[in-house]
Amino acid sequence: MLDFERSVILHLPMIKTKQLALCGGYVAVQTELEVLVLKLDVSSETQALEESTDSTDPQEDQADFLVVSIHQELLGDRAKDCDIPVSIEKTGLEDRRQYTLSYVLFRHFNQDYFQGCSEDESHLHSLQLYPLFTSNQTASLDEPACMFCFFSLPTAGYLYSLKGGVELLSAYQYPEKVLQAVLTDHLLHVITKNALQCFTVRLAAVAARIEDPYIDTTMKACPPSNLEVCALRMQLFIGLRSVCVYGRHVILLSTADAETPEETERTAQRRGLELKEHNMLTGIFLAVGIDPATTPALESLLSRPFLSRKWALSSSKGVSTSGHGWNLYVVDAVSPLTLYQEMVEYSQRYAETNPQAQSLRHLLSEAHLLLRASLLQTSEQQQDSEDYLVVSLQRDGPAERQTAAQADTGELEEALRQNCAHLGDCFSRGSQQDCHLALPYYRMSALPVTEVIARNRPLPSSPHSYGSGFLFYLKHYLLEETEETLSQEVADEVIDIFSQSEPSELVSVCASLPMTNISPAQTLRILQNLEDTAGVSVPLTITMATMMLLQDDLSQYTQLMERHAEMLMVYGFIEEPRMLVHGGGGGQHAHIRPTALTYQLAKSHPGLLVASMVALHENNKVQLEQADHIFEELGCENCLQVDFWEAMLMASSQEAVIQELLFRLASVYIERLTNTNSDTHPELSHRLPKRRSLKSAEDLINSCSHYGALYPWLTVLSPVHTTSFQHQEALHKLQSLLCGPSLSVGHVGPLLERLSEETMWGFSLHLLCATRRGQYDSSIEKLLDRCPQAIIAYANHQLQDKHMVLWWQKLLPELCNRTRAAADNSILLAALKETLVVVAMETSPAEFLELIPDDGTASYFLPHLLTCSQKHLLA
Repeated sequence: MLDFERSVILHLPMIKTKQLALCGGYVAVQTELEVLVLKLDVSSETQALEESTDSTDPQEDQADFLVVSIHQELLGDRAKDCDIPVSIEKTGLEDRRQYTLSYVLFRHFNQDYFQGCSEDESHLHSLQLYPLFTSNQTASLDEPACMFCFFSLPTAGYLYSLKGGVELLSAYQYPEKVLQAVLTDHLLHVITKNALQCFTVRLAAVAARIEDPYIDTTMKACPPSNLEVCALRMQLFIGLRSVCVYGRHVILLSTADAETPEETERTAQRRGLELKEHNMLTGIFLAVGIDPATTPALESLLSRPFLSRKWALSSSKGVSTSGHGWNLYVVDAVSPLTLYQEMVEYSQRYAETNPQAQSLRHLLSEAHLLLRASLLQTSEQQQDSEDYLVVSLQRDGPAERQTAAQADTGELEEALRQNCAHLGDCFSRGSQQDCHLALPYYRMSALPVTEVIARNRPLPSSPHSYGSGFLFYLKHYLLEETEETLSQEVADEVIDIFSQSEPSELVSVCASLPMTNISPAQTLRILQNLEDTAGVSVPLTITMATMMLLQDDLSQYTQLMERHAEMLMVYGFIEEPRMLVHGGGGGQHAHIRPTALTYQLAKSHPGLLVASMVALHENNKVQLEQADHIFEELGCENCLQVDFWEAMLMASSQEAVIQELLFRLASVYIERLTNTNSDTHPELSHRLPKRRSLKSAEDLINSCSHYGALYPWLTVLSPVHTTSFQHQEALHKLQSLLCGPSLSVGHVGPLLERLSEETMWGFSLHLLCATRRGQYDSSIEKLLDRCPQAIIAYANHQLQDKHMVLWWQKLLPELCNRTRAAADNSILLAALKETLVVVAMETSPAEFLELIPDDGTASYFLPHLLTCSQKHLLA
């Protein structure tokens, strides 16, 4: 950014600057044979920069000597080794800002005397720093996405990318001496003495990779930035001297001066001096025994003026005052779209002769980069370049210009899609090395798969040959599970393609969702031939069984499904999950659906289906929500879904999944208990499961650590004969979860509030939860109120270890009080006797005496006191 009120001065005392370029904080300096690029940054830290005091140019003292140096290229951090000191002088006007310099690029060329150019004709020229903004940026606010540096010799040009790592993108070799060059987004314009030439550039390839992270993936592609450059067109002029470009306008300055008599005489004098020098140097070489005539390199060297170089330079700088005058040309460059159409027409010649020619691919790649460069420009840049040199009394309004720009963009995008289709055709039949590029280019072309298949049908010369790139594209298309369904004719053609080219992929192809309309009979014949040649495999057997199912041949279907053991069948589904599930990208339920085989397995082999879905989940083939959606689609009154959750709980090791499954299963068991209570909800009996679960409560207790063994006292509270098997099964499974180590009572507590304590099984669940929470005092009271016959079983199981004191602190006083109130209650008396036996064994005689009530019933406790004393004496 240039600001005349806040500026700095850069001192480069060791070089003679011939040209300078400034852009985006970059400073490019060019001498006769060197280019140095610096980056000027604003820093908050104060850095002391030493200013060089040596301002003498070492080249001044060596002007009359031949100094031969070597080519040198230093990129990035290595550029600081160029031995060119640079210092910053503060002007005192900057707003407390400190500036730091970093070296970016240094390039040195030696004087080449063997290219047919004199010394003054081989200097660098056309230094240019070129920024490139992408469509996602605003040129007035953001830094350029890319920064390029271009400079040129008369015979070669060099284009570097500066941001994101310094890199030489392209080296241009000109067919004749170039006087000046100008870089643009689309082309490099160069002028020779009599021609304007255009060369391709690689700016769009660099910018595309910065703008779009999906470039060079299976989604998108772009030709590489190191693609070989080429010349596109040439226009002849006379006496060109200068060129500049703005937008699509190329401005040329030319003159056709005639040589004056003075110039003719000066030329003759110079040639005489050159001859004298040549003879003198030839004599020197002959004196030392070297004959220059035998060495072409020395002969060419001696043909150059060395000793009289200063005279030759001064004499050549004279400009004739007479001549034919100057000419100014403003040429409208061909629009990118027109140039693209010309390139397409030219490419058809290659396609007719040799579709696999490297030249055809190169030309289409050039056209692709040309279109990308146009699309990368922002609409503001395009509008500015169009309006800058337009002189008109009546201008279109902003709306009209925007509409026209949108129309141009639409044409460019359509041309890009067409170009991608042509590139896809090239790579579809290309070599194995780059055949994968057919996939992204065909995707970018937006062609339907039927059109791609039509474009890749075998040529008459090779009727059974399909390109590896086309097969790569087709396999990825079938793997993507798109919603597009192929017609039976096209699906059968796809089967035929793979049966000829890659028979091993037939199982995967048949399992794809787009192949739903496949012909079962024809496919079955192909699969049987594959089995005869490749042998029996589980995925192939399942695929053949699916074809039998589509033909309604259930007997053959059953025979094929019983060919292998259930576990082997599960492994087959793991190998090809799409035989059970179609879709599955990102958990979107709308795109997940069961296959026809899945529906049949739900009826005939539910255990195999559940085991397979668990295996798919555990192998990251299906997510839990996706599997739930599959079972919901099957519509089995959630029976299979609950079976799947129970099986998942047995197999899963992920804590988050386990907790989710525990909550779901507890909710289902509570719902089943509510629905099976025909006394309170007879209208819900139709929602009961129509079949038994795959795993009973006993099976789950024995095989799953999350289901605990039922507490002994629960069997007293849950009479078996009063409920149906569905109710009894749900109750035992829920009680088992509550007895297990994993289910959190706090999570299911609110759900249990739906269950009434009026029924004994409902009371058992509430009592179980209260016990899990450690509420033993209230649990003892409730149990004595509702079911005293279970109190001893409850106490023997729950009142142990640290809770043992509750035997005499809570249970014994409660039994004494209740027995006194109902002396004829045999259940309470039996419970009291059992309690006294435990208390006598666990307490000392003194403690036991403290527990005896003082209501005149001490004689009842004396036998137990005697037992306690005898136990104490033995101890």
